[in-house]
Amino acid sequence: MSDPWVAIQRNPRSGSGRRRRPLLELIAALKRRGLRPRMFRNRERMHAVVTDPERRASLVCIVAAGGDGTIGDVINRCPDIPVCPFPLGTENVLCRYLGIPRCGETVANLIAGGQPRRLDLGSSGDRRFLLMTSVGFDAEVIHRLHDSRSGNISHFNYAKPILQTAFGYAYPDLRVTIDDQPEQIRGSLVVVANVPAYAFRLPITPDARPDSGRFSVCVFHKPGSLQLLRYWNLVRRTAHLDRDDVTMCEATIVRIESDQPVSMQMDGDPASATPCELTVLPRAMEIFAP
Repeated sequence: MSDPWVAIQRNPRSGSGRRRRPLLELIAALKRRGLRPRMFRNRERMHAVVTDPERRASLVCIVAAGGDGTIGDVINRCPDIPVCPFPLGTENVLCRYLGIPRCGETVANLIAGGQPRRLDLGSSGDRRFLLMTSVGFDAEVIHRLHDSRSGNISHFNYAKPILQTAFGYAYPDLRVTIDDQPEQIRGSLVVVANVPAYAFRLPITPDARPDSGRFSVCVFHKPGSLQLLRYWNLVRRTAHLDRDDVTMCEATIVRIESDQPVSMQMDGDPASATPCELTVLPRAMEIFAP
């Protein structure tokens, strides 16, 4: 039998420069614990190697070394293989929530300990997500950002697409169906979350839990940039939770429709558009985390 090994999927944009040092520390720490690391830059090449039956037999996990987008790519390419996130991105929403630091020794200890947790995933068609999906303004911002992306993303890069969207977005009407309830919820922005963390540390769904078997859903009713600014201020103080113009609920299936296609994002990356149906996959992911 081959020695146990760990695949490292490196995001070329995230695993360079000042973020190269923690990646090298992780490789050295894995070796000291008797785990053979193998790093990949090409995602198709990694998929071919880890799904080979002989190599898969001794594979411990895949380290997703990058941001939340890298984690999302790994869980979609290799949904049946345990994952260990390594935060080398900009937001690192999942790692911040799980308490995984940018420390090679700590992450190597998590993997060597051999105690992965099981978390829920969400799905839409053939695509899976771990953090959240949203439809509306913020998804449009993410589409604009990635259309013009040429390198690493920083918080500063969000400024231009936010302003562009704020002055030109039409806020289409969204119709949301929760499970089998007959009445639809109308809104302009919908967030369907699996974890309580969100970009920019906004507590939109503070009660979400990734092992509950249910989504936490937030629907902001009123359209318009001024209303969105007001909602942002309310969310910062978690003052949106009991308002009549915000619906908070739980669901296992969420359907979102609109008269025209409206942008959607998953885990901070562009997705398709409405109409869509989001479904919880209970305990579908194995993840090494504290």
